[in-house]
Amino acid sequence: MAHDQVRVSRALLSVSDKTGLVDFARALHARGIALVSTGGTHRALKEAGLPVTEVADLTGFPEMMDGRVKTLHPAVHGGLLAIRDNPEHQAALAAHGIGAIDLLVVNLYPFEATIAADRPDADCIENIDVGGPAMIRAAAKNHADVAVVTDVSDYAGVLAALEAHDGAIGADQRRKLAQKAFARTAAYDAAIANWMAGRFGADEPALFRAFGGTLAQGLRYGENPHQTAAFYRAPGRVRPGVATARQLQGKELSYNNFNDTDAAYECVAEFDAERTAAVAIIKHANPCGVAEGASLLEAYERALSCDPTSAFGGIVALNRTLDAEAARKIVEILTEVIIAPDATPEAAAIIAAKKNLRLLLAGGLPDPRAPGETVRTLAGGLLVQGRDAAVVDDMPFKVVTRRAPSDAELVDLRFAYRVAKHVKSNAIVYAKKGATVGIGAGQMSRVDSSRIAAWKAAEGAKRLGLSESLAIGSVVASDAFFPFADGLMTAAEAGATAIIQPGGSLRDADVIAAADAAGLAMVFTGHRHFRH
Repeated sequence: MAHDQVRVSRALLSVSDKTGLVDFARALHARGIALVSTGGTHRALKEAGLPVTEVADLTGFPEMMDGRVKTLHPAVHGGLLAIRDNPEHQAALAAHGIGAIDLLVVNLYPFEATIAADRPDADCIENIDVGGPAMIRAAAKNHADVAVVTDVSDYAGVLAALEAHDGAIGADQRRKLAQKAFARTAAYDAAIANWMAGRFGADEPALFRAFGGTLAQGLRYGENPHQTAAFYRAPGRVRPGVATARQLQGKELSYNNFNDTDAAYECVAEFDAERTAAVAIIKHANPCGVAEGASLLEAYERALSCDPTSAFGGIVALNRTLDAEAARKIVEILTEVIIAPDATPEAAAIIAAKKNLRLLLAGGLPDPRAPGETVRTLAGGLLVQGRDAAVVDDMPFKVVTRRAPSDAELVDLRFAYRVAKHVKSNAIVYAKKGATVGIGAGQMSRVDSSRIAAWKAAEGAKRLGLSESLAIGSVVASDAFFPFADGLMTAAEAGATAIIQPGGSLRDADVIAAADAAGLAMVFTGHRHFRH
């Protein structure tokens, strides 16, 4: 049972991150707390003029094997694990000359930073902490008698408690510190396990999977106001995007902002910034307009024209540095978030006039071909899969109709399939001259998605004062095969001239025959892009 207050007489400090260390230790010493330390932490405290006992003097053994072995000793772990009101434990301490340790301050070797820097395997393995997690777990287990600090940000709170309680730390604070300590070691071990699985694991699923992250931001609420939420940053190699972006201005990101901005940036990253400017406008994690252009301004205007009603209050993602011309146009309508690799000073100043508009600079674009994983929670379990890293440029097309697509149609077919990859299934995308003209997303039947996309293309023409639907002369991408010819015929009736789809239906022959009858060109990719 935890004691309400535990007086701190001796503290062991062993930290990799020495931020604030000397000031914290000096405050402990001023309260009469004896200091014990290891390696580089001991040197830092000695150089600061603080009286500190080296752990080797405590254990009677020197550090050995390049510091791999130093704290794994009963003189350390006995002092952390002994229950203070257990007579047998106290007798064991006395018999072996072990002193109790009331406060443990440890942060771990920077394994996550090492793998994020893509260091050699030997460096990564050497940065796997062994003694640190062992001490943390021992102190956290015995939080009834010991306080454990694993985060520099907790130094001030510990000092405040010692001041308020005459050198003691309360039970509630010790419990919270212990929970944080176990969460830290769990995330640390998850990072190690996942790195090793990626480097040395077999192709088949691992028997055990570990996931962990560090709290980056508490959120006001989740998808809805009655749901709690937070954003956690995962360890490992950095994938440019919303998780790594620098927010220049605007309100705090919400749960939905994070989700939609991630979807937007992953979509626009499909377009090579060296080849073309591209803009994706996202609403509820679905594209409502995507376009290429000679400039970002042109790409934005073309993307917006696909569905300006849905774009209102949406997310805008750009694949190049945001410039002033594009910024001026974007701020003309309500936009929640803009994300780009960078922004010119003039563009940033234009955005600054909209104080609530969030501007995120990601520093680069994510690689659509890079491997990775997606995770989804289920009741009582997790679904884990590899990221959809299939890129249309790498897919061999199979022309299955009598008419082959023209060169211009092929360009648009590739464009449409890039976008379809990022539309919720069932997904149908109408595109023409490097811009979407109609998108049907998330319908339970593919023919309904095709009808919605065709309707949006017709509505777009009305807005522009055109007599014919924007779907006339377009191409159509489907994220999965057409199970019947009806979805394809809807596209043909809307004026589309070419189709791209994975193929693989039992009724492929019927669909191909319908395409031939309508004079459509159609290609199979062999790659499905379901997105749920």
